Amino acid sequence: MKARQIPVRSRIRQQELNPVFHLQHKEEDNQILTRVKIKQALKTGVLNLAGKGLATVPEKVWNLSDSDENEKEVRYDLVRPPQEDDSWWNQKSLTSLDLSSNTLTVISENIQNLADLTVLNLQDNALTALPDGIGALSKLTKLNVARNKLFALPESFFGLKELKHLNLSHNEFPEVHSNISDLIMLETLDISFNSINSLPGGIGFLVRLQQLTLNNNRLTELPNDIVNLRNLHKLDLTKNDLKKLPPVMGELRKLECFYVQHNDIDELPDFTGCEALKELHMANNFIRTLPADFCENLPQLRVLDLRDNKIESLPDEIALLASLTRLDLSNNTISSLPSCLSTLAHLVSLQVDGNPIRSIRRDIIQCGTQRILKTLRERDSSKPTRSGDGAVRSTGGRGRGFFDEGATFPDVYQMKKGRALIVSSKALVDIPEAVFLDAREAAVYNVDISKNKLTEVPSGLGQLGAQLTELNVGFNLLRTVPSFFSQFDKIAYLNLSNNALEELPDVIGLLVTLRELNVISNQLRCLSSCVYELKGLEILLASGNRIEEIDASETGLGALKRLATLDLANNNIKHVPPVLGTLKNITTLELIGNSFRQPRHQILEKGTDSIMSYLRDRIPQ
Repeated sequence: MKARQIPVRSRIRQQELNPVFHLQHKEEDNQILTRVKIKQALKTGVLNLAGKGLATVPEKVWNLSDSDENEKEVRYDLVRPPQEDDSWWNQKSLTSLDLSSNTLTVISENIQNLADLTVLNLQDNALTALPDGIGALSKLTKLNVARNKLFALPESFFGLKELKHLNLSHNEFPEVHSNISDLIMLETLDISFNSINSLPGGIGFLVRLQQLTLNNNRLTELPNDIVNLRNLHKLDLTKNDLKKLPPVMGELRKLECFYVQHNDIDELPDFTGCEALKELHMANNFIRTLPADFCENLPQLRVLDLRDNKIESLPDEIALLASLTRLDLSNNTISSLPSCLSTLAHLVSLQVDGNPIRSIRRDIIQCGTQRILKTLRERDSSKPTRSGDGAVRSTGGRGRGFFDEGATFPDVYQMKKGRALIVSSKALVDIPEAVFLDAREAAVYNVDISKNKLTEVPSGLGQLGAQLTELNVGFNLLRTVPSFFSQFDKIAYLNLSNNALEELPDVIGLLVTLRELNVISNQLRCLSSCVYELKGLEILLASGNRIEEIDASETGLGALKRLATLDLANNNIKHVPPVLGTLKNITTLELIGNSFRQPRHQILEKGTDSIMSYLRDRIPQ
């Protein structure tokens, strides 16, 4: 039978009555909260109504356990016996409520009925105010009201004493209420993208605060007591109107990441004490100088972004930033680069475009970081200090010896500038003890003697046992690791790559401060048990060996709770244990180039997440 055609005029009329996008009525909102959702919420304590187009919150949300439908289904169903999980005594109070990405303009005062709520997400709505009843949520630990139209908070809000995570970003707040200091348990606070022009003095009372995000506001200054936030790890002040920073920033001793791009700051504050600082982003300001004492007090700094400022020159003390991996000096007024930049062993990105540099040809600059550093290194090594008989002297060694022609060793002054002893690619077969004595006097903590012809680690290296944190002896001819390595009780980085090691001795297991171990391209047949004693290890690079198996047990790799990067590519591994997939801290896993059949190459190419998921799926249930 042919289907009856609906007249065109009727179809148009239907579309007018039921448009695809329309503001829902209260009845439609109530229908969103079905019996199934109520039942699930009572089982888990979690209710997710995000992205449902709600204009109002269904009334049943505020009293889930009292709904008539639920009573009939869960408590008084006489047709069938109730399941144990459906019984009223197994119901859970609502602890997590997600109402984000709707069109809500108001939240009912009945929210105070949800006394056990710990997580509340109201992000991305059209709220202009929060109800006073929110102050009754005494167990609330996480609140997200980002992307609304809020301009004030009710007085009762500041009674939420258990609140740890608060997101107020992308609203219309003109100020931060002084009572914010009452939220003493706060760990993260995001007030970015508002219209705030000042912070209350009491903000320093938030002593548990670890992350403070204030970017894209109108701040012109910071209260001095902001330095009382002694647990602060991350501070973001990007895109404000700041002209200066508190002079004693060094009080923020746990600060790791500091973002203050796009402001009007013309000088760097005193960072003495910020020894944990790893990233400093100060692009697009008006900074003219890089003080020498700034470079002397930031041993952990890895990223320094000073592009688009007014810097005219760099001090030689910049070599003291021994941990630096990225340095961006683009678009300043620097005319020359100091040769000591070449002593920064970890520097992999040096950006100097947009400067009137005359000391290095333009084509060399365009070739990138390594070519620039090579040019600076060659320029520096072409100026050795020579004695009258033509030998190369260690001028800082108080007359301790003359070395063979061609063996150029840095003097005490050079080492003191960078706190580093760098004598790589010199074809050395030995290094005199006097060199390490000079290094000890210069308080050196970074030693690079890679790319030589050493068959043994120089015994003089033991002179640095109490101060060494980084050691690179890669690309030599080493077959053993000496026992005096046990003296390196502060070492964090050890590179033994491209040698002839057949096993790792027990002494390696004593290096409890080690965070990165590189044994690439040796002749190891297994990862010795000493490796699994390095509880703080984060990076383990062991590709290009002869390793035959992976021990992912609790006494093997499973014991390394901080391990994030594991490289076992190009070995002789025949089997990958599924339990490896349960090591959740691993974010980078390399296994390509081994002889196992599973996982297949297609899985390996998809990356770490695919490999780990594949392995977890094969764990016996």
